[in-house]
Amino acid sequence: MRAPEEVIIRPIITEKTNRLMEDLNKYVFEVHKDANKHEIKHAVEKLFGVKVKAVNTLYARPRIKRTITKKGRVFGTTRGYKKAIITLDKNSKIDLMSL
Repeated sequence: MRAPEEVIIRPIITEKTNRLMEDLNKYVFEVHKDANKHEIKHAVEKLFGVKVKAVNTLYARPRIKRTITKKGRVFGTTRGYKKAIITLDKNSKIDLMSL
């Protein structure tokens, strides 16, 4: 089993994830691409000292981006990553601003 610091890469903080945190007590993290739900649950409980109720994962696929330069159109891709949506118990909270 991996160390918790290797499993959780970073929290994802956007307007949508802020609404999830406030309304549904769900937190979104970018995780290692090979991590499974059990490893993610163990890592969050160990790093933040909270009780995890559920873990949902998805793979954000790479998107095609294009830019126009002097040489013409250049195509590239964003990087793909795996993210986990962590649902906590009612009593648990994570302070992401202290990270």
